[in-house]
Amino acid sequence: MRYVSLWPAPSTGGYGSCRRSAPAGACGSAISGGRFTRAAGVVTTLVLLCAGPGWSQETGGGAPGGGLTDVPGIRVGHHTLAERPTGCTVVLAPEGTVGGVDVRGGAPGTRETDLLDPVNTVEIVNAVVLAGGSAFGLDAASGVVRYLEEQGVGYPVGPVVRVPIVSAAILYDLGVGGDWTVRPGPECGYRAAGGATGGPVESGSVGAGAGATVGKLAGMGRAMKGGVGSASVTLPGGLVVAALVAVNSVGDVIDPATGRVVAGVRTEDGTTLADARVLLRAGGPSGGSAGRNTTIGVVATNARLTKAEAARVALMAQDGYARALYPAHTPGDGDTTFSLATGTLPDSARASAGQVGALAADVVAAAILDAVRSATPLPGLPTAADLQPPPGDRPDPSEHPTAPPRPHPPTAPTARPPTPHP
Repeated sequence: MRYVSLWPAPSTGGYGSCRRSAPAGACGSAISGGRFTRAAGVVTTLVLLCAGPGWSQETGGGAPGGGLTDVPGIRVGHHTLAERPTGCTVVLAPEGTVGGVDVRGGAPGTRETDLLDPVNTVEIVNAVVLAGGSAFGLDAASGVVRYLEEQGVGYPVGPVVRVPIVSAAILYDLGVGGDWTVRPGPECGYRAAGGATGGPVESGSVGAGAGATVGKLAGMGRAMKGGVGSASVTLPGGLVVAALVAVNSVGDVIDPATGRVVAGVRTEDGTTLADARVLLRAGGPSGGSAGRNTTIGVVATNARLTKAEAARVALMAQDGYARALYPAHTPGDGDTTFSLATGTLPDSARASAGQVGALAADVVAAAILDAVRSATPLPGLPTAADLQPPPGDRPDPSEHPTAPPRPHPPTAPTARPPTPHP
């Protein structure tokens, strides 16, 4: 198993801007991200992590667009409020899409997750909403229901009535950037749904990620800016697995390829990354305030899955949180992942739930990295591009602060010149 890091130092864009990446053309696999294309990639069997801003990895066929909308039929829309940095992100699914969910955080805020339990009747999902605004933001789903009703989309109940099935999860951003009473509501959801497209997914400080922050172990005074990120992988047979994640974690964002901290809790002077792993092992801050964090996301695939299999994929996808966030799934986070399976992959290329779940964890980790690398700063909240890694951080993952001491080979003795003979 080999992980390969693909991210050069990012540049800074404007507020709510999409990241740009370089053209493809190296290392075998076509990598495309956000609105532009990035090159490089290494594929292993089922276990891979090649990533960049809104990256997607392909091992055959034409270059895909980038992110969650690489899954045919999936549409994504963001709406960002003007009054303060907050908003919502809506994922619209094609007819017949099967849904699942997995909730791992200790402080979740959700809607219509019980419906996704495999023992319950309704299998399809019409939309998923990710929103800021804490529990108030769940109201954004009502606007999506209204939009879908106008489009005649929903679960058929009787000969006439169709009830839109809209699941949702929220993150806490009420203390960011102004009046906390400004939060997403039904109008936010309605506008995001109305603007949803199958085009490239915008990453960074938009939609549900507009007010997202990371690294709050030592309080907001030492936190950094989070955001929304997306990633996808396409296999030669046509299987597509993709993710979109809004990153608002109490912990650090870690590059799994190197063990390096990308964004997170800062040192007391605010100039460098402190490394949550070091802080926790030294008995420092231990988890942040309950309910003020949460990373939420959606994974999607064109594979044909049952409702139970979709739930398993959502569960496996949460491994991506554990790889790229430290700590993850804490009592202060509401970490939640939805899964969507459109079922459009031909039977000849049918994929197993285990394969889809393994790839889902990969793209989730990549989407988390995309989110913080695509973010734009707010006052007092720098981005990953603004800070240096913690002192002593090295590219060799076996050398990062959590690794045990590694024995080094003994130094070879210095050669002595031969003794002359009489």
